[in-house]
Amino acid sequence: MTVALAGCSNSDGGDVTLTFVAADYDPEGGDSTQRYWDGVAKAFEAENKGIKVDVTIHDWKDVDREVAEMVEAGRAPDIAQIGAYADYAADGKLYSVDEMLSIPVQANMLAPLAEAGEVGRVQYGIPFVASTRLLFYNEKLFTQAGLEPPKTWDGIENAAKALKARGVKYPFALPLGNEEAQAETMMWMLSNGGGYTDSVGTYTIDSEQNVEAFSWLKDTLVGEGLTGPVAPAKLDRKPAFTAFANGEVGMLNGHPSLLQQAGKKGVKVGMVPLPGPKGKARSSMGVADWMMGFKQNGHAGQIGKFLDFAYSDENVLKFADEYDLLPVTVSASEAMSADPAHKNLWPFLDALPESTLYPVGKTSWAKVSESVKKQIGTAVGPDGDPTGTLTAIGREASALENAE
Repeated sequence: MTVALAGCSNSDGGDVTLTFVAADYDPEGGDSTQRYWDGVAKAFEAENKGIKVDVTIHDWKDVDREVAEMVEAGRAPDIAQIGAYADYAADGKLYSVDEMLSIPVQANMLAPLAEAGEVGRVQYGIPFVASTRLLFYNEKLFTQAGLEPPKTWDGIENAAKALKARGVKYPFALPLGNEEAQAETMMWMLSNGGGYTDSVGTYTIDSEQNVEAFSWLKDTLVGEGLTGPVAPAKLDRKPAFTAFANGEVGMLNGHPSLLQQAGKKGVKVGMVPLPGPKGKARSSMGVADWMMGFKQNGHAGQIGKFLDFAYSDENVLKFADEYDLLPVTVSASEAMSADPAHKNLWPFLDALPESTLYPVGKTSWAKVSESVKKQIGTAVGPDGDPTGTLTAIGREASALENAE
């Protein structure tokens, strides 16, 4: 693991301790993410005397809020690895990427993801890891029921009914709880040709396509009792993935790390693109998580040194291997594409260039995402109103956007 010669000397002439807050990727709630970053920090410190890295890991349900509270209290971390960066960039709280990273590391980022890290054509967000989403199904349960992988919404409905009739606990797991409801929401929007925004970046949350998708979910999957014993508004991604790995789920929308989790339990996974009403969705959902450096403590040089180190191929591929996620650098992506050991990830790699990302460049996105997490589950409940819920979220999104 080599360190690029970027950055400057310690600004105060003495030792510096960088505070680093990151998200937990362990699907089973263990300490593997903490151990990974502690290992990177220890190796970095051994080569960079006078710079320490203090790592804190938070669950995905909490990490964005924890960082927001730190910033609000005047205790911004030096580095954060979270879900959104644009609001901090707009407030002038972040270093631009070229103030931190060396040129070789900047140039090694996958271009579409690097561009997604821009606000006003200046890059502030550094992609960390990426994933695309596919429809996962339990091959054993499908074989026992004599089912083929679904290609349309009707196919999902028919398969879910057959699985329910055979006593499958969750024929289709629909996690619209707080943990990652914004992702599940976007997948269903895209499946019907909708999305959070239109082609010019205007919010279209209450579009006809989006309302139609959630009306179908409410009336069909939820209304016909095909989503299992936990209401979608109460079901988070982590327990849904755990249930899939335990063989209790027929279908759900999954990302690459679920392959490893299910494989450990002996569950054989089938994967197909998320179906739409009449066939394959026009676009799959892509997700990039974000690394950023805060200005408050004046440690641009030290932050840059650590991030250059963290983005070495060795570290990037180690993290990607740990959780079956996709690397965000050109060299690591090429290595993964050429290695048959990663053959199960090739469909996700192939989908990444044409996938649709969250509107992360919008400074309003972090708040809009939180609004979706809090409200969208109610849209598909027994008394839900998809039109009303999406209209309310859309109105709030427009107000936040106009206030920026």
